[in-house]
Amino acid sequence: MIGRISGTLLDKSPPQITVDAGGIGYEIDVPMSTFYNLPAAGERVGLFTHLVVREDAHLLFGFLTEEERAMFRQVLKISGIGARTALAILSGLSVGEIAQAVVMQDAGRLVKIPGIGKKTAERLLLELKDKLPKGQLAAGAQKVGAGGTAPDPASDILNALLALGYSEREALSALKQLPPDAGVSDGIRQALKLLSKA
Repeated sequence: MIGRISGTLLDKSPPQITVDAGGIGYEIDVPMSTFYNLPAAGERVGLFTHLVVREDAHLLFGFLTEEERAMFRQVLKISGIGARTALAILSGLSVGEIAQAVVMQDAGRLVKIPGIGKKTAERLLLELKDKLPKGQLAAGAQKVGAGGTAPDPASDILNALLALGYSEREALSALKQLPPDAGVSDGIRQALKLLSKA
């Protein structure tokens, strides 16, 4: 696995850059968050990298910070999300904004990113809630506290069930059976169990 590359930045044409490291020119795809902070061509650059090996290609992705790479790897673990989609997510939102969206279970932010539909966004937020480091979630929660109030978990659970294709009657029926202190991700899980038995 290639974990880090440092060398001379030869070329920038988003989303791809070329870095000369030891006489070898590496073509690396980067999110726009990294791209905007790159030095000028001809200058030195260091990137954290992630190598994706497929039958038809070896793709190298680069990030200026370890946090960006860690988020990219977490998003990649979600079924149905490929490397290009993960890169698009990091191009559309910063690591902090993704964490904030996860805390608030705010699918609206993700749906604005090309290639992310409502169901994919809901699944992504639900799965990331259990996978993101506690520090990132805490930082996201602080941003929520500073910039507005977190929505009522019941409405989030209801919206998630509706997005998954359940009728309003089914979703409300499941919602009534949940404990009043159920959090969003737990509530959705419990509601799905109740609906699968129905």
